[in-house]
Amino acid sequence: MRKALFVLLIMGAFLAGQGGVVLAGVADTGPGCGLGKEIWKDTKGTDTVGHHLLISTTNNPFIPLQAGGITTGSWGCQNNRKIWTEQKASMFAAINFENLSQEMAQGHGEHLASLATLMGVPAEHQAEFFAMTQGRYTTLVKAGEASPVAMVKALNDAIAAHPVLAKFSAQ
Repeated sequence: MRKALFVLLIMGAFLAGQGGVVLAGVADTGPGCGLGKEIWKDTKGTDTVGHHLLISTTNNPFIPLQAGGITTGSWGCQNNRKIWTEQKASMFAAINFENLSQEMAQGHGEHLASLATLMGVPAEHQAEFFAMTQGRYTTLVKAGEASPVAMVKALNDAIAAHPVLAKFSAQ
C-alpha cells in the first residue's frame, strides 16, 4: 500500500510539473520540451519526422504516444513531412552508384527513376530529370570526386536551379 501511494505521489508531482509547462504557453511546433528536446536541439533538420521521433522517444521511453501524433501531424504536432530525404537518396546512391552513373550518362534507367522518386520528383516530371542528369553528367559525376554523397548534393543543387524541377527541391 505504501509503495502504491509513493508511486501515485511521484506521478502526481511529475504531472503537475508538466501541467505548468503547458500552462506557461511555450510555443513549439515540434515534440515539445523535455530531455529529448534538449539532447537533440543542436541537430540540423529538427523539423523532419525522423528527428521528431528521436526527440519524442527520448522524451517518452515508456509510453511513446507522441510518435503517432508526430508521424500523422495530429495532436498539435507539426513537421515538414520529410523523412530524411537526402539521407535516403544518399544511401540508395551509395548502393547503386555504378548503375546510376551509367544511367545518368544514358539519360534513362530503372535506378535513375528510383533515385528521382526518392528525391521527390514525380513520375510525370522524371523525363526532365533524366534529361537534366544526362546534360549535366560530367558536373554531377566528377571524375576526381566520384562519390555518392557528392553526386546527391550536386543533384540537389541542379534540381534547385532547374526551372521546372525546382518546385520539387529538397533544399
